[in-house]
Amino acid sequence: MSYPDLARRALEYYFSNNGKYMSPEKPDSPDYSGPSKGVFVCLKKGGELRGCIGTIEPVRGSLGEEIAANAVSAAVQDPRFPPVESAELGELHITVDVLDEPEDACAGELDPAEYGVIVSTERYPFRRGLLLPALEGVDTVEAQLSIALRKAGIRPEESYRIQRFRVRRYEEE
Repeated sequence: MSYPDLARRALEYYFSNNGKYMSPEKPDSPDYSGPSKGVFVCLKKGGELRGCIGTIEPVRGSLGEEIAANAVSAAVQDPRFPPVESAELGELHITVDVLDEPEDACAGELDPAEYGVIVSTERYPFRRGLLLPALEGVDTVEAQLSIALRKAGIRPEESYRIQRFRVRRYEEE
C-alpha cells in the first residue's frame, strides 16, 4: 500500500467510525513499519490546499502511525481551513512528504526547489516555522525564508537559526 493510500484509508476509517483513529497494519516494508520520521500530509481539493499538517520530528512509534495520524490532523485540525467533511473525501488529492533529518544551513545553501526550510530562535525554541520544498509560487530563497519566518512569528531582523531538509514526496496517482 502506498503512503497516500494509507492516508486515505486513515481518513475513511476516521469518518466512518465516529472519529476513531485507525491503527495501521505493518506491512513487510521496513521503511513503513520501522522507526518513524517527520511526516507532512497535504490535502488538496480542486487544486487548492484544503489542509496540511505534519511533524518535524517523529512523535509516534512507526512511519505508518505517523502518516495515519497526520492525515486526520490535516483534515480536521488545520486552523486555516474548516474541517473536511466525509462527503469531500472523494474529491481530495493526498500528498505525503517524508522528511529527512534537518541540517543546519545558511541562506546561501538553500534552494526552495530542493530543500525545505525550518527557522527557529534560541530564545523562544517553540517558535518554529517550516516550509516544504517545491511549493508552487515559492521560487526564491527570500520568499521561502519570509514565509517560514511569518509562520514562526519571527521578525526578519531577529536572530534565527536556519535548517534545511529534503523530502521524499509521495502523491496519489
